[in-house]
Amino acid sequence: MSDVRKVVLSYSGGLDTSVILKWLQTTYGAEVVTFTADLGQGEELEPARRNAEMLGIEDIRIEDLREEFVRDFVFPMMRMNAVYEGVYLLGTSIARPLIAKRLVEIARETGADAIAHGATGKGNDQVRFELAAYALEPGIRVIAPWREWDFKSRTDLIAFAEAHQIPVPKDKRGEAPFSVDANLLHSSSEGKVLEDPWAEPPAYVYQRTVAPEDAPDAATTVEIEFVAGDPVAIDGAALTPAELLTRLNALGRDNGIGRVDLVENRFVGMKSRGVYETPGGTILYVAHRAMESLTLDREAAHLKDELIPRYAELVYNGFWFAPERMMLQALADESQKRVAGTVRLKLYKGNVMVVGRKSPHSLYSDELVTFEDDRGAYDQKDAAGFIRLNALRLRSLAMRDRKG
Repeated sequence: MSDVRKVVLSYSGGLDTSVILKWLQTTYGAEVVTFTADLGQGEELEPARRNAEMLGIEDIRIEDLREEFVRDFVFPMMRMNAVYEGVYLLGTSIARPLIAKRLVEIARETGADAIAHGATGKGNDQVRFELAAYALEPGIRVIAPWREWDFKSRTDLIAFAEAHQIPVPKDKRGEAPFSVDANLLHSSSEGKVLEDPWAEPPAYVYQRTVAPEDAPDAATTVEIEFVAGDPVAIDGAALTPAELLTRLNALGRDNGIGRVDLVENRFVGMKSRGVYETPGGTILYVAHRAMESLTLDREAAHLKDELIPRYAELVYNGFWFAPERMMLQALADESQKRVAGTVRLKLYKGNVMVVGRKSPHSLYSDELVTFEDDRGAYDQKDAAGFIRLNALRLRSLAMRDRKG
């Protein structure tokens, strides 16, 4: 281990990463650079700085990455309408490649020999961090303490912390009720009180949304404007990507939108139960699909839908920087050139309802779909030949089977 002189640690300031920080110092004898990313998790980040200083860290990096996160990671994923296993909007998955990217960049800047993370050996995050890091810096060394040390439980961590004068918050003593990860796109809760998939989640699990039954009795109407597939304004007011998602989160929170209770298939092979809240992302997903319904060609839209599961699986499994994800992204981006206009929605007690959409690039034609006189825009007699041609193989099959 003597060849590791400096390590860049993804640091939250909590018990786990504070123990990891001290463990790196004592086990590797290495200088540690801490990196804390502000991705909109809604927590005060200065305690992370104070904890790092207390542990003797001189190079402490705390960076506001909210705009980059939404602009370069969330929005591109939303252009593809990515949903994992039909329900998960990939809030945790999409944050990991950005954190890994900055870990690698800081390692280059500081001449560090390795990066380190606090993901466990049972979860998806270890894969996401490390695949991203190796894609960007193939020779980087990654230290994953949960796969190396002898600690088996939170009790072991607390004992190590107390032995090294690391403060242990009172609410962390004993077994935590559940684990939470959060960023500007979502919050996820897993473990402990949620491990029984038959048991309803306690009300205190929900971090980002009011209960739908407690939401206002009157619907909230909102209009979202799109340009090239990305949202750019709410109710006529132009906003930056992070500002826009923050505003949608507030609307979704107040109306009880974006709760998902799911059992998912982890990349490492096990099933896990989690409770996810994606208030703004859920609104954006519905609005974007509505905008596409007006502006995308049928076959282009259907091709995208066929590819969504593959794209979502790549993001979920940590292949953000893989060539196949980038190829699919190029396809998605090409499809979005004329996905522009405005969608009007009603938000009501957990529901997102599309009530209007308009676009200068609309493919919707009043003349073609009207039940009134279409003034010759569509000759209904043409449908007979169209049906006969499409029925030819079906009739051939039926005649063969009848003979048999």
